[in-house]
Amino acid sequence: MSPLFLVLLAQVGAAPAVGTSPLETPPEVRERRARQQQQAPSAAMPGTVPGPNRGGCIAEVEADPKRGAEVARDALAEAIGDERARAGLCLGMALLDLERFDEAQKAFLDARNATTTGQYGSRARLGAMAGNAALAAGKPDSALAMLDAAQGDAVAGGDKALAGTIAVSRARALVALGRTEDAGKALEQARMSAPGDAEAWLLSATLARRENRLDEAQRQIEQAARLAPEDPQIGLEAGVIAVLSGHDDAARKSWRSVVATAPQSPAAETARGYLAQLDPVQGPQP
Repeated sequence: MSPLFLVLLAQVGAAPAVGTSPLETPPEVRERRARQQQQAPSAAMPGTVPGPNRGGCIAEVEADPKRGAEVARDALAEAIGDERARAGLCLGMALLDLERFDEAQKAFLDARNATTTGQYGSRARLGAMAGNAALAAGKPDSALAMLDAAQGDAVAGGDKALAGTIAVSRARALVALGRTEDAGKALEQARMSAPGDAEAWLLSATLARRENRLDEAQRQIEQAARLAPEDPQIGLEAGVIAVLSGHDDAARKSWRSVVATAPQSPAAETARGYLAQLDPVQGPQP
């Protein structure tokens, strides 16, 4: 199954100039978080999504998203209570895979509203997925409102780690709205509530670097690297921070490690572009 999480829509183009990469989730991180997002709601709502034949639709989504959406819609037609939440989750996942983000947002919101009172974890996860779908659809205002509600559910349920993960998504929405100061506060909350979330530290480092707070960015990228030492995007950001701090050799080392670790990845392509900017090929001398 292709990545299902929020910034699935974001496109990766040619390597940007060193020091100008946006505060967005890179492909490798998106894929990891997509897997986490698929697993977490299912854990909160035990059981499979019932299909017309009492079977589940998760396998259908993975094999054929279009067929998975049909199975989930059939399930919704017959479901009651919590079964509607599970069917809505499955429908939303299928629609995300089909890049039908507005429909996915509605499916996740309907699933959230179908959960029984007190299921804060399920409501938080489904609300966050709806917000992420809104972000993918280019609607950060709507996304932020949904993510705020999702974070409130996570706090009400006493799940600090989940609240921290949602704070990372809130930061993306806030950056998209041009509210970088508020985004920084959201990332601070994410680091406090979910200190083991490498992406929170990575995005914090990126934001600090963009605001020329290089010492702080260095500390944060070092923590991200301790948590996820093989994440190529962390190596990319570490190199950018290094070169802006005047440490070209450290930058080369970081970017070469990205190429060596994941040579066929988009991150490696970006690293090669950065290296070419740092060490341009010399033409023939006159």
